[in-house]
Amino acid sequence: MTNPLYDRLFAPLAARERALLHLADGGTVTGRAFLAMVHRAAHALVACGVGPGDRVAVQVAKTPGALAVYGAAVAVGAIFLPLNTAYTAAEVDYFVGNATPKLLLADPKGEAALAPVAARHGARLLTLDAQGAGSFADLAAGQPDSFAVAPRSPDDLAAFLYTSGTTGRSKGAMLTHGNLLSNAETLAQVWRFTEADVQLHALPIFHTHGLFVGTNIALLTGGEMIFLPGFDLDTMLRLMPRATTMMGVPTFYTRLLDDPRFTRDLAAHMRLFISGSAPLLAETHVAFEARTGHRILERYGMTETNMNTSNPYDGDRRAGTVGPALPGVEVVVTDPATGTPLPPGEIGMVEVRGPNVFKGYWQMPEKTAEELRANGFFITGDLGRFDADGYLTIVGRQKDLIITGGFNVYPKEIELILDDQPGVLESAVVGVPHPDFGEAVVAVIVPKPGQTPDLAAIEAALGAHLARFKQPKALVLAEALPRNTMGKVQKTELRAAHAARFAR
Repeated sequence: MTNPLYDRLFAPLAARERALLHLADGGTVTGRAFLAMVHRAAHALVACGVGPGDRVAVQVAKTPGALAVYGAAVAVGAIFLPLNTAYTAAEVDYFVGNATPKLLLADPKGEAALAPVAARHGARLLTLDAQGAGSFADLAAGQPDSFAVAPRSPDDLAAFLYTSGTTGRSKGAMLTHGNLLSNAETLAQVWRFTEADVQLHALPIFHTHGLFVGTNIALLTGGEMIFLPGFDLDTMLRLMPRATTMMGVPTFYTRLLDDPRFTRDLAAHMRLFISGSAPLLAETHVAFEARTGHRILERYGMTETNMNTSNPYDGDRRAGTVGPALPGVEVVVTDPATGTPLPPGEIGMVEVRGPNVFKGYWQMPEKTAEELRANGFFITGDLGRFDADGYLTIVGRQKDLIITGGFNVYPKEIELILDDQPGVLESAVVGVPHPDFGEAVVAVIVPKPGQTPDLAAIEAALGAHLARFKQPKALVLAEALPRNTMGKVQKTELRAAHAARFAR
């Protein structure tokens, strides 16, 4: 039996003498050297008692050594569990208690706080820091450079990714070798990645975007990565001329546009800019194209499925949409109450079926049954609509739907109008409790730097475009919108902040 992910992503590195990773300090790691790191890390995992099917939880800085632990888990046949580096020990306690990993790998700075967590749940705790040092690195250093890879099938689990938990406890999405490999293969083809590509990689690797899209595609196609610990504007501008592609979240693009050093000449060598993990403002699309001549490619994915749709490589990349379904992936918009498919133009629940769709939620069979239909379609929780050409527009999460006076209000419809108003940088619309209407529409507006939006003029613009029941009952100015590490607006926080606004 083979090991699908290892065979396609890592085994080809054995004969690769050219660089795989280019580091911010100018150093490089060849493919062959990286594979040796993977093998030494795999031996270290085995020395910790990790075997096929065991979980390996990792909360460490982004380094070549951290990426090698991912490859090592694949080689051992273990299940890789990356954790957001911003999580507190209390938050990590839930994930470790739920996933019960054999090993918890942490930054030395967090060792004292995580020691009782690991002890409580029977995990061994080792460390790996931002320089690649620590007790795990010490254990791996003396191990052999070759490893007997564990056999795995496409249906075997390769990773757990936990959902953000905005509507309850986080759920561990179980992703198989087949899920991850099929998506990487499809995206590499659709986005035209080859061994000639150099990816400017500043995304975190605790998330599907940076790890299972960015790195998997580079490994699959034999490309190179400029592997940065995070987004640093000066470093991005300095190294972009050496790259051909970049994957980012919207804040990457707005920060680049805010700097006059980001010019058409600087981006001339680039082949493709991709954005995801949060919606990209139409204004950013327009400004980016005007500045660089490039049109950002926006796509749609999620923890449970990796990528589902993408604007085309060749053809019309439509701002505000996430494009048609990827090859081999079925996407439908259905009536949330009945599950009946809806025609183009109508808003409904986005459902997805394909080889990219996860196997279910770890130890949560009831949640799996609620969200994964017997026919294989996953109920995403996203509301969207197709246009006549098959381009999908995401209008929001079902939990963000506002029901005021018995009428449905989709926040995206209001946000698009607000974002077009003079002096408005961005906006977020939420529903909060109201004694008469059940919920009231509240709009939170972030002004452009140095500008003060005219709220009376904005109210007039909304009145000209929207039915009365859709119009916000309050317009609120804020310095910024709360976001998570991947740039998604945290509407739960906004609802909580304004929950008492209409209380009697």
